[in-house]
Amino acid sequence: MKPGNKMFRLRSYIVIASLSLSIISCKKENAQSSGIDVVTDYSIAAHWLNIPAQVKPVDVFYLYPTAWTPDSVSNPLYCDIDNPSMLIGSAAAFSRQATAFETAGNIYAPYYRQANAYKTLVLPENQRWDVLSHVPAKDAIAAFDFYINHFNNGRPFILAGHSQGANVLMFLLSEYMVKYPDVYARMVAAYVIGYPVTAGFMAANKHLKFAEGPDDTGVIISYNTQSPKVVKGTNFVVGNNIGLEINPINWKRDETLAPTSESLGSLWFGVNHSFVKVLNFADARIDLNQGVLICSSVNDSAIFKLSGGKGLLGVYHSFDIPFYYYNLQQNAENRANKFLNKYSVHQYLIFLVFAEKLYFAMK
Repeated sequence: MKPGNKMFRLRSYIVIASLSLSIISCKKENAQSSGIDVVTDYSIAAHWLNIPAQVKPVDVFYLYPTAWTPDSVSNPLYCDIDNPSMLIGSAAAFSRQATAFETAGNIYAPYYRQANAYKTLVLPENQRWDVLSHVPAKDAIAAFDFYINHFNNGRPFILAGHSQGANVLMFLLSEYMVKYPDVYARMVAAYVIGYPVTAGFMAANKHLKFAEGPDDTGVIISYNTQSPKVVKGTNFVVGNNIGLEINPINWKRDETLAPTSESLGSLWFGVNHSFVKVLNFADARIDLNQGVLICSSVNDSAIFKLSGGKGLLGVYHSFDIPFYYYNLQQNAENRANKFLNKYSVHQYLIFLVFAEKLYFAMK
């Protein structure tokens, strides 16, 4: 099993290491030029960040956010699957994001080759999608297909991804699920966090549904967190898109404020580089005009310093999951249980129909 319990015990140190290596560029600048359309081979165990023991009745398929940060726009458009900084950064992301879902299911997490953030974030929306549709999305879809055929064994599953991982999940949802409705029927929910899921995207993919509350299954959950001070259109993640949002505390789609007192807790930095549960920290309110989730209870200057002064003041992109970690944990468990109950009833009805047909055939 990889990374295993030892990695979780050391996850805070991995976070520190990833920050120190975030400016390492890809060594093999032209490595992918001859094989850009050749997907990663996921039969190789080293191409998986995590392959768990199958101990739960539900799986989680997780795609990490941008973990490779090139040092300049002159670096290659895509990094290699064994890029050192991406390997360390993805493990750090796993420890503060994917672990929110570990109580709900067995977490499968592939490595996938990522796009150069410096080059893609400055592109118009359609060109950004084109860049991601090649190497990152093809890798992720190949990894998921391998997971379905070799690891899943018919179990229900949760999809979870953040930032670039969320964007790539949208390709998986729009392309793979429409081709394999039998697989989609086993999807508990898709947590597509940190990238806008727009009404246009949903209209173009009528087989998909956006969540309406805390209990529905087979749905997409999405939000993008920022300060109320951020002006519409200046959030580098959202841009001018108006994303569909659901409040990760009260699970409403309207602008009802969920105060910190309603939160189940945030995952935050403790002493000696550890992670701790913090209560009464992050509130949440949807801004329907901007299509974002507003958090007004944290100190935006302190968060900006914690992010190393990168990004935009008041954009809480890196904390989309940690802010609402324990609410996401509880919700994933809840949706998994709802699905399992429904799935069990469905399987029982199928058995009754089969038994009835067998009975009359023997008469």
